[in-house]
Amino acid sequence: RVNIPGRFNVYNALAAISVCSFLDLPKENVRHALEHLSVNGRMEIVYASKKCTVIVDYAHNAVSMESLLETLREYHPARLVCVFGCGGNRSKDRRYSMGDSAGRLADFSILTADNSRFEKTEDIIADIRSSIEKTGGDFIEIPDRREAIFYAIQHAQKDDLIVLAGKGHEDYQVIGTKEIDFDEREVVAEALAALS
Repeated sequence: RVNIPGRFNVYNALAAISVCSFLDLPKENVRHALEHLSVNGRMEIVYASKKCTVIVDYAHNAVSMESLLETLREYHPARLVCVFGCGGNRSKDRRYSMGDSAGRLADFSILTADNSRFEKTEDIIADIRSSIEKTGGDFIEIPDRREAIFYAIQHAQKDDLIVLAGKGHEDYQVIGTKEIDFDEREVVAEALAALS
């Protein structure tokens, strides 16, 4: 398996395939490489068991959130649980549209912090709430992202698919001007350890 940094995207993959084609590399080799390619923070499975699966993804706007949740719905999980927030000091439209997508496509959402910057996390969550409520989607609010992840894992039901959206490859939270260490993979491991 090849792990690629989070900023690698589909365009990079297409460019790599084009170069391989130009160099007349065997298609079987290219296919094999693509089958074993994973991109940190993009549909990254960080835990899987008979009980639940936890995925980390960088989806942090309406288009990426919609695409992510529609794709995950195709796996027919018992419940699709989405843990997400929105960045502070950014367009409020992003909050409303992400809340709408989660309300329509997730079975349960946990609204939380995501790089609040100079805004209050509670104010950002209130904006998301205003749109998710219009969809009738089921949700709770847990402003502390670590607590939100713990809650999602501790309350997981059989065959749940839990997606932690918005942070992806990032290993920090931005609060004010400070970048605080925060790696969701580590938080998931801690939450799982607390269960055993």
